Amino acid sequence: MTPQAALTELLGRVGARLGESVTVSTEELNQWPTVAVAALKSQGLLLKARPAKSVDCPGCEQECNMPVHTVARANAPAASFVVCDKRSDINRVAIPAARLALWRCDAKAVCGFVAASLGLQQTTVQQSEGRLLPIGMARGNKRTQMLCLRVQGQLALVVGADAIPLADVVAFENGSFTLNHAVIRQTVDAATTADSRHTPSTAKREARKIDTQAMYVAWQKAYRALLKKSPGKSDVWYSQQIAKTTIAQGRDASTIKKNMIS
Repeated sequence: MTPQAALTELLGRVGARLGESVTVSTEELNQWPTVAVAALKSQGLLLKARPAKSVDCPGCEQECNMPVHTVARANAPAASFVVCDKRSDINRVAIPAARLALWRCDAKAVCGFVAASLGLQQTTVQQSEGRLLPIGMARGNKRTQMLCLRVQGQLALVVGADAIPLADVVAFENGSFTLNHAVIRQTVDAATTADSRHTPSTAKREARKIDTQAMYVAWQKAYRALLKKSPGKSDVWYSQQIAKTTIAQGRDASTIKKNMIS
């Protein structure tokens, strides 16, 4: 299996689940290329999931699927095991923690990967009709349009009325998965919308929303920092301090106060 094939397999599973979370066991990942697994984890496409609640028991050749029991120990790591109820000569069978480890991926993680790869500010716009997840405003050489992820069947990047299978524009280079920026820019320039007359104003409006949200996030970070540095002050005082900084972008303290608490 190549790194590209590993990613295609993962994207295919997410698409088959209509964007819902899919899990992959550590045992299966051990069969995938090590460099691919490392990249999938570091680039946020594989996230740590809760340990498996059941496993195929290794106690005998039958390999029955059994629920896992875990007990805490005072001076040692927790111990996990299954209890065989099929044979009298087996009873408890220890299960290594590594065998229970699971990793997950979903449409949200894929959107995050695409945004990071293209350097996009992720949008806060909610899912639209047709199982489209907005990712962010993508720029071509001539115009800017919303880039979305279609999660119905095969995952695809959608701009306007045009779609590109995501697996077709992903490559593996120098230990990381990358997107073909040139193809995406061309798609942004060439894609048509339901009514092209509204595209420029829609793009500008969405870009303003993204900029405003980023400003609010900056205020919220500053507010949390002030809470640690100067605890016990009023929210009015904190908003006044933020209003004196460049991240206020000319907004007054009352506006900051309304949006600095996440």
